[in-house]
Amino acid sequence: MNVKKLGFAILMSAVVAFGVAACDDDNPAGPSNQPIVFTSTLLPSNEVPAVTNADSTGRGTVTITFNLTRDAGGAITGGTVTFNAPLTTFPAGTTVRAAHIHNGAAGVNAGVFIDTGLTPAAAIVLTNGSGTLDFQNVSGTTINPTTLQAVIDNPAGHYFNVHTNLNTAGAVRGQLARQ
Repeated sequence: MNVKKLGFAILMSAVVAFGVAACDDDNPAGPSNQPIVFTSTLLPSNEVPAVTNADSTGRGTVTITFNLTRDAGGAITGGTVTFNAPLTTFPAGTTVRAAHIHNGAAGVNAGVFIDTGLTPAAAIVLTNGSGTLDFQNVSGTTINPTTLQAVIDNPAGHYFNVHTNLNTAGAVRGQLARQ
């Protein structure tokens, strides 16, 4: 093989490799079933109104993973969601009673959009003020192709928050960002 042909072959290999690496998981021209990941920093100052009571010391992060199934045309047909939210610096003994994704922009409160399944009846106590909410492969009525696609299309238009007994409307909150 001459040098020109070898150079062209290397260039074409690089173009193909870059094209595969740059392929977006939710690109309708070539979607895959790869997980889609969102993250956020959870702060009491992001709640509306901002939390100023004892829970105002609480902090956290969340990683949310969409595990999607798609049809041959690439449309989402279903999926599950995994939530992992390490929480820190809450008052000892804080009871976490709910956590979910809401469909609201920064500064706007909105209804539950995708639920983790955590309820007051199955609340989690942060004995020393820290702990991790970990919900694997959650499914349910709020997790459907329409809600999953809406978050994929506009992550910043959705927020995750954690509700405590002291702040039943939300103690820490953060807008989602796609990773």
